[in-house]
Amino acid sequence: MRVLRAQLGTDLSNIAALTHRVLAGTYTGTLPEVEHLARTLRIAGIASVAVGR
Repeated sequence: MRVLRAQLGTDLSNIAALTHRVLAGTYTGTLPEVEHLARTLRIAGIASVAVGR
């Protein structure tokens, strides 16, 4: 949650829903945006991958 808040600039009231979307694989954005987020999560020790559709 801390990484998502820092990277996406969201507040505490939205972070739970956003975390659920990321974990469920339904978070969307441009491939560079999502890859940047995935890379940041990996640096924080959280396994993640960006998938293009």
